[in-house]
Amino acid sequence: MLQTESQARAESTTAARALHLEQLEVHLDLIYNWSYERQRQELRTLYDKAKRAQWIPDDVLPWQTDVDISKPAGPPEFHPLHGSAILAKLTPQEATTLQAELNAWTLSQFLHGEQGAMMAATQLVAAVPDMESKYYAATQVVDEARHVEVYDRYLHEKCRLVYPISPHLKKLLDLILTDSRWDMKLLGMQIMVEGLALAAFGMIRQNTTEPLLKQLTHYVMLDEARHVAFGVLSLRDYYADQKESDVKEREDFVYEAAVLMRDRFLFQQVWEKMGMPIEECVKLALDNAGQKMFRSYLFAKIVPAVKRIGLLSNRQRERFEKLGILQFEHAPDPFQDLALAEAEQANQSRELRRRGSDPS
Repeated sequence: MLQTESQARAESTTAARALHLEQLEVHLDLIYNWSYERQRQELRTLYDKAKRAQWIPDDVLPWQTDVDISKPAGPPEFHPLHGSAILAKLTPQEATTLQAELNAWTLSQFLHGEQGAMMAATQLVAAVPDMESKYYAATQVVDEARHVEVYDRYLHEKCRLVYPISPHLKKLLDLILTDSRWDMKLLGMQIMVEGLALAAFGMIRQNTTEPLLKQLTHYVMLDEARHVAFGVLSLRDYYADQKESDVKEREDFVYEAAVLMRDRFLFQQVWEKMGMPIEECVKLALDNAGQKMFRSYLFAKIVPAVKRIGLLSNRQRERFEKLGILQFEHAPDPFQDLALAEAEQANQSRELRRRGSDPS
């Protein structure tokens, strides 16, 4: 029987969609809690805050804003090829195109990371033993779905350019999602991935001149501050009761994840797409002073959180020193970030109420 044109199109569409699907085999122990006992008041309070802090993208974000994706997202010295002969040889149009690609790549990794966080939060609802953690993780599923939504929309509607996930980020997400232990999921996602995202978003919000991205990042950061605090509240007491070998295993995971996240921001996929010498560009990005500062600052939220949960031993300090991130040991901890986010949210709510009551 001859295939109709509509059938051929349908099969082609199905095949195309299948290319973007990936199945990951995971083992997860699901834990019921039939007591419903209130055991952890701090987490219950965080859950109550999360319920009240929900926001709707269509209501709060100026989606009508025109976006120029080729605008630099930070100072010139943050460009990975800043001061290099390779960058100097580019025509103005090539340099503009490269900047657009770099911006799209960075935002694409945020999109993919948020999907990973959504799936990890889904696993946590099933795997964590206490009800307060289940309640909070359920609110995070909603938060992460919203983050995927806004980055997806921004990239597809405004940038019209999306990159695949970085192999380094993919490796880290796979490690988190396939580990059967709930505390490793919390450690990998809430402390490492969310901690890095919170720092990266802070730099973007501070430096970008693009109004939609600045506002979008602001709202996402309000959620992320709670997510990191969730990880600290859940893990600090748990690790205090674990044997030394288990604690060392968690420290090793933190260090390995830190290396993966440092290597994540070397833009290999951009250099390949642009037809530029990949190894040379990666080395320039690694050695660039502005990029070194950028990559180290990404750990400004992670190191205090790692210390707060008891995984910053002398052995870990030596490794963090070699990575160039130990200086953040005394940076503001996750609860200071959360307090700041809550104050911003309260001011925002007052401003929205004022506008609603203003007849002009």
